[in-house]
Amino acid sequence: MIRLKNAAEIDRIRESCRMLSGLFAELAPLVKPGVSTLELDTAAREYILSRGGRPAFLGYDGYPASLCVSPNEVIIHGIPDGRRLVEGDIVGLDCGIDLGGFFSDAAITLPVGTISPEAEKLLRVTRECLDRAIAAVKPGARIHDVSRAVFGHATANGYGVVRQYCGHGVGFSPHEDPQIPNYVSPGPNPRIVPGMVFAIEPMVNLGSGGIKTLDDEWTVVTLDKKISAHYEHTVAVLPDGTVEVLTSWTYPS
Repeated sequence: MIRLKNAAEIDRIRESCRMLSGLFAELAPLVKPGVSTLELDTAAREYILSRGGRPAFLGYDGYPASLCVSPNEVIIHGIPDGRRLVEGDIVGLDCGIDLGGFFSDAAITLPVGTISPEAEKLLRVTRECLDRAIAAVKPGARIHDVSRAVFGHATANGYGVVRQYCGHGVGFSPHEDPQIPNYVSPGPNPRIVPGMVFAIEPMVNLGSGGIKTLDDEWTVVTLDKKISAHYEHTVAVLPDGTVEVLTSWTYPS
């Protein structure tokens, strides 16, 4: 069931998203050679708790951290540990905040130092997939219009699209209906209406769309071990029909 939000509820979600945007602004400068993925998780948790929020991912279905940290071939759900980032890596950061029962969700993939032109293009195209998907959000459109925007641009550039994981509704809990696949699936295709709030999140692989889940039952990696990029924003369709991107992050130029 899709749970629509009124203006007051969207305003509370907006506050959570504002806090999450501030977190990404704090984390981005920390992403550099030598930092451990666990240090990034600690910084995220301390930031959220110090501002009166709660890490939405910590303990969610048993997930053991506040931040998903996903380097290189890790697509999503990387568990922070002692691994240190090195020059040329890329790393996905995915986080959500529960602020008084209202939830936000966003993700960004960042370069670690200087990365290869091949990696730069993957990151750029995946960001473009997200931009095109957001542009497809409008009252009267359908979820598959958003999916088509991601899939068409990614595949036109020769990349694989992850099909097993998708975007989703958000706001009253970390994951709600509707699901928003990154390809045109045979599943439900609801019409977009005012009051919807959802997280759109392209996951695009340099190689094929094949995936594998590691033995920790969380970490999802590319089957061919090629790198993957992941970007995500929380987007609201306001009661007047306008569309607002509630989260933000600054990508290094």
